Amino acid sequence: MKRAAIRPIVDGLRHRFRVSVAEVDHQDQWQRAAIGVAVVAESDGHLREILDFGGAIRRHAADVEVLDVHTDWLEGDA
Repeated sequence: MKRAAIRPIVDGLRHRFRVSVAEVDHQDQWQRAAIGVAVVAESDGHLREILDFGGAIRRHAADVEVLDVHTDWLEGDA
């Protein structure tokens, strides 16, 4: 059951946005998961498009409840 709920989210992020995605915590609990996403983007706009995918998860994955979203930004010297 858990894998069936998590797999479409992880695969959707990987294939649509070409980002690194992994289940990073709660592997031993069937009712909970933490998904980590690492992104390097050429523009702020592309990065925001990827982050907006989190909202799509809430709208389209009725069997998944998003409890928290945490974002860290690292900016390089340009």
